[in-house]
Amino acid sequence: MLANAKSLARILNLPYFPITPTWPLLGPLGLLPLPSKWLITFHPPVAVSAGTAADPGSVMEMADSIRATVQDGVVENLMRRQRVFRG
Repeated sequence: MLANAKSLARILNLPYFPITPTWPLLGPLGLLPLPSKWLITFHPPVAVSAGTAADPGSVMEMADSIRATVQDGVVENLMRRQRVFRG
């Protein structure tokens, strides 16, 4: 997407109207996004006791731990990726 035509989106009652490099050439088909490869990683479930869930400090600590785990997974997947468009 090169730009977001907000005024055109407002006129058409859309949340946004993307301007893509292929939009003028392909007409409405140019609005379709390029195919992308997704990799979804599932981590083990987090066990939370009732006492831990009631303590805001423990909840924040657990949230930080989960956030760090997810971020580490993202960085690991980025390091494995060789090319942007072909994975």
